[in-house]
Amino acid sequence: MTTLNVGLIGCGNISTAYLTLAPTYKNIRFVAVSDMNEDAALAKAKEFGLKARTVSDLLASDDIDIIVNLTIPDAHYDVTKRILDAGKHAYTEKPLVLTLKQAKSLADLAAAKGLRIGSAPDTFLGGAHQQARAIIDDGGIGTVTSGTAHFMGPGMEMWHPNPDFFFKPGGGPVLDMGPYYITNLVQLLGPVKRVAAMSNKAQTTRTITSEPRAGETLPVQVATTIHALLAFESGAVITLGTSWDVKAHDHNNMELYGTGGALFVPDPNHFGGVLRQADAAGTVTELAEWEHPFNVINWDLHKPVHRANYRTAGLADMAAAIVEGRPHRCALDLAVHVTDVMTSILKSGETGQFVDMTTTCARPEALGPDAARALLKDDA
Repeated sequence: MTTLNVGLIGCGNISTAYLTLAPTYKNIRFVAVSDMNEDAALAKAKEFGLKARTVSDLLASDDIDIIVNLTIPDAHYDVTKRILDAGKHAYTEKPLVLTLKQAKSLADLAAAKGLRIGSAPDTFLGGAHQQARAIIDDGGIGTVTSGTAHFMGPGMEMWHPNPDFFFKPGGGPVLDMGPYYITNLVQLLGPVKRVAAMSNKAQTTRTITSEPRAGETLPVQVATTIHALLAFESGAVITLGTSWDVKAHDHNNMELYGTGGALFVPDPNHFGGVLRQADAAGTVTELAEWEHPFNVINWDLHKPVHRANYRTAGLADMAAAIVEGRPHRCALDLAVHVTDVMTSILKSGETGQFVDMTTTCARPEALGPDAARALLKDDA
């Protein structure tokens, strides 16, 4: 399998996971990192044995095929555009961008230049979510007609060292966590056609309790509770609850109700987890874990809860797709559609009106155990 060279812009928190897990895959190789803060780039390069380059130098590098954009969401559009203008394929952290206009602009530019854009999340490629996909595609719970999805908590200022952007325009729970949930729903059920939402915020300021800025106060400039209804082209209707104003709750992450049963799907923010299924009589069974390589526990081994983490799977799949001339699964049309859904939810929350989607997308190809295994090194 041909290996493509990868550069990285943005050496913040999430870069550690990318750089740690990339060597698991046989077809991608990080060679250099960059950041507007050159000290951050130098530290990250030293930690992972890579080269540190300025952003301009990285963009001009002849030895790089793909550049990963790990900047803050508000910078995603400008940085991804610079990557494309430099003649490189781009892979960006979620969300793709903050407006549908930006998303369509990047799509037009990529098409004109014959380049790929991929976008996180890639957690939907995890073993638990691909097992759920196989059950639905095989008719295991009949036709999915409705469901619920919830991601709610007390906020990001309790753990993130620099949580400011979560509460500025372009932040909020829908744009931050929504990509995980909405992308997974789209890969399971297909595209969305219409949304409605209501929103509010419980506080006008937030006090940081994480280090090193504990005690600082942040203004809250966005809605921090948004509850939505999503009508899918398939006919399914899903209730989506999102909030950073909830101290505790007892909702499952995702429940899908079909004409022949139900499926209880684990957190789409993670690759693995426990999958449960109800039959037509309503009897619920915990399913045996699928023998999928992206189910294997490999992360947080020093913590009480161990996880399966295969971040960069979407990047590796895109690299393989470029070489093989096929669509990649963390596809641009998928990310554009999810952007349409999220921004329409926010618009509906502000206006109180239903909003119709102006985009659609294909469901990404399923990633079964054999296809996932083909991305990994033999000793992974």
